[in-house]
Amino acid sequence: MNKPSVHPSIAISIGVIAVSTAAVLVKLAETAPASIIANYRLLLAVLIMSPYVLIKHRSDLAAISRKDWLLAALAGVFLAFHFIFWFESLNYTSVASSVVLVTLQPIFAFLGTFLFFQERFSPGALISMAIAVTGSIIISWGDFQISGMALFGDLLALVGAVMVTGYLLVGQHTRKRLALMPYTFVVYGISAITLIIYNLILQHPFTGYPANDWLVFIALAIIPTFFGHTLFNWAIKWVSTAVISMSIIFEPVGASVLAYLILDEQITWSQWLGGTIILFGLFLFIVSTSGRKSRLTLSRTSKRG
Repeated sequence: MNKPSVHPSIAISIGVIAVSTAAVLVKLAETAPASIIANYRLLLAVLIMSPYVLIKHRSDLAAISRKDWLLAALAGVFLAFHFIFWFESLNYTSVASSVVLVTLQPIFAFLGTFLFFQERFSPGALISMAIAVTGSIIISWGDFQISGMALFGDLLALVGAVMVTGYLLVGQHTRKRLALMPYTFVVYGISAITLIIYNLILQHPFTGYPANDWLVFIALAIIPTFFGHTLFNWAIKWVSTAVISMSIIFEPVGASVLAYLILDEQITWSQWLGGTIILFGLFLFIVSTSGRKSRLTLSRTSKRG
């Protein structure tokens, strides 16, 4: 394998910082509904990708089977609703609570493999899952003390984690048969179409938003998408998925710091305690499962990017 021009650790570090901006950027949108923010993030990402994919991967797109189109479509729907629930959660709860709860996705993913593929867990994985769940309970209890709406936001974030798990479970086999860029292009495109239909049903306007919101849309399509998960996808050629997974654990930390600096969001004792416990549990979980052959990668590199 040729030596990379940039050390993978540098790319991963930039990627973690980039994905950490997503929740803060959503919070900075002044008037746009969550589904509109998600819609433009994906739509603009597709438009940016289009020239490259349509020129370099036209034959790959034409070779996609009907079965893979259906699976990619279903994965795209799950991804669309992941963004709807996650972005909506940020209207009710803090960046710290929302992002750390969405980070529980690897555990939901392995629960899905247990239900659908009879994947077995090691004792270490079960213990680490229990630790992470304990942390989520602490965060939810603390947020409930602040406001019932904050707890509602926490629940939306958890549903968002479930939705992205569905996206990964459905798309895992399709992704193995398709090149990264064509697969991502198709899934993002279908997600964007799903969100257009969703917004039409809810009669959300597609125009009339202030310039600040449009800057948020563009920033979301570029920073966490291309400077975030695209770098993860590049780095995974040189490092293991476990390294990527452990790196992404730091996303809630980065997001919380940015929320404090930019939004002046204070972190409560329950968020500190619960978040630390969750991240510790996730770290143990990834360590205990990284050495085992699994049907689903722990990495979220194709999740929000």
